[in-house]
Amino acid sequence: MKRIIFATGNVGKMKEIREIMKDTDYEVVSMKEANVSPDIVEDGQTFEENALIKARAVCAASGLPALADDSGLEVDYLNKAPGIYSARFLGEDTSYEIKNKYILDKLSGVAENERTARFVCAIAAVFPDGREETRTATIEGRIAYESAGENGFGYDPIFYVPEFSATTAQLTMEQKNQVSHRAKALAAIKEEVLCRL
Repeated sequence: MKRIIFATGNVGKMKEIREIMKDTDYEVVSMKEANVSPDIVEDGQTFEENALIKARAVCAASGLPALADDSGLEVDYLNKAPGIYSARFLGEDTSYEIKNKYILDKLSGVAENERTARFVCAIAAVFPDGREETRTATIEGRIAYESAGENGFGYDPIFYVPEFSATTAQLTMEQKNQVSHRAKALAAIKEEVLCRL
């Protein structure tokens, strides 16, 4: 089985990715499992640029194909913040509990039709022969009135999906993989790029 390294140390993310990639010819390993830890400076201006920066660094350090994602939450009422700064929003080590509370507080009293938001995910695939591909997907929803759910991570507890009448943290893994931004972007990479190799 061919190995591909996913440029993340996030256990929750790896769980989602392995579930989506389980029917491919690839064994998906994290940077830690591959013992790869390149110095990565995410200074891109878009989700796509940041995903490519990470995938290029991991591919160069390991000599293996690499996948990376850059994803985040865009809240329309906050001029699409936190956007590409989602992970570093309010400071590098700030907990998501604090980040989520901050967003809920900022939208306190804001009408439902102004609470529109989306998760965006760009996935980059970089190969040792120099080939590079990116795919981007979104999931539209709105900011909930309160935090709810235990199944997700990051901003999941405050992102409400009208289709399910639930936050993404209240969805099962199966439901989440049907609609999530990461699942859709990864499925596109899987079908359009990896399955052709």
